[in-house]
Amino acid sequence: MSAIRYELIKTCKQTGARLGRVYTPHGSFDTPAFMPVGTLATVKTMSPEDLKEIDAGIILSNTYHLWLRPGHDIVKEAGGLHKFMNWDRAILTDSGGFQVFSLSEFRQIEEEGVHFRNHLNGDKLFLSPEKAIEIQNDLGSDIMMAFDECPPYPASFEYMKKSVERTSRWAERCLNFHKRPNEQGLFGIVQGGEYEELRKQSVHDLVSLDFPGYAIGGLSVGEPKDIMYRVLEFTTPLLPTNKPRYLMGVGSPDALIEGSIRGIDMFDCVLPTRIARNGTLMTSTGRLVVKNATYARDFRPLDENCDCYTCRNYTRAYIRHLIRCNETFGIRLTTYHNLYFLLKLMEQVRQAIYEDRLGDFKDEFFERYGLKKPNAKNF
Repeated sequence: MSAIRYELIKTCKQTGARLGRVYTPHGSFDTPAFMPVGTLATVKTMSPEDLKEIDAGIILSNTYHLWLRPGHDIVKEAGGLHKFMNWDRAILTDSGGFQVFSLSEFRQIEEEGVHFRNHLNGDKLFLSPEKAIEIQNDLGSDIMMAFDECPPYPASFEYMKKSVERTSRWAERCLNFHKRPNEQGLFGIVQGGEYEELRKQSVHDLVSLDFPGYAIGGLSVGEPKDIMYRVLEFTTPLLPTNKPRYLMGVGSPDALIEGSIRGIDMFDCVLPTRIARNGTLMTSTGRLVVKNATYARDFRPLDENCDCYTCRNYTRAYIRHLIRCNETFGIRLTTYHNLYFLLKLMEQVRQAIYEDRLGDFKDEFFERYGLKKPNAKNF
């Protein structure tokens, strides 16, 4: 029996978006869902209690980084990632493939895996499908990701075809090496860049292996958003309706709504926590850079329509002061707000699906957020 199960609750008549629920060994969460990223077994500045308070049902941690520090053997000895970080809800770990291709200037891809250098000290390392699964088995995450190649954008059709074929072979090796299928669900990752033919080939290969869930990778890597949406439109309908669909690395408000409309169930991104550290906030009326001088004497909350801990207790002027002084508490407050904002947004998306009005919700949100203005700035 698979460790991961998906329940389809309702399809929005207006848009075709899906309202569902994913069941894991550490509880269930409703979809479409945004997953906060805790790269090194922590969501930066946030405690597990904070994450529960804002109702995060699942978070993401990083296989590559935890392999290097503290080491998957230490996490295993601690009783797994959940016990190590005191988090009793669901955890998804990525395969480490994206970091191999994005952090290492030196890398050599071969059939067995990838040779590259440790981005911290330059040591030579080798990561294979089997090693990625071994690390994730030791981490004990609820959802694991197959090891794949994340090609750059743009890439030629010829290069992408070879990459897709290799990723499919690696996916089968991951499944064969997976030691705990009843305790940890393993998702396959669909690749193929912007090429419809190759996306279809990738879906065909992976669906034939019968993974308990599927991710769409190789997007949000520098391509224009209209290309990302077009790829989703011809890729997502090919995936099984009875299994979760995960769009990797997407976290801007507009893309979360557009992705949900195109049938995606799960999203993750470092965006809300990364921009929070620079004093950039997501609010109901758009982007707010709180460290700007205009907020020095602004004693309103970050967002007057938000009821998060930050907005209930602190002002723009105070938070600006903290951010400009590099005080950790300021980053904690902005991080809390941004994550709350996105989790609340996804709650609103789910309610709109339930009420068959996600298209109307999108129009209202985009208008209020300022995304319909010429040259509107998003994140």
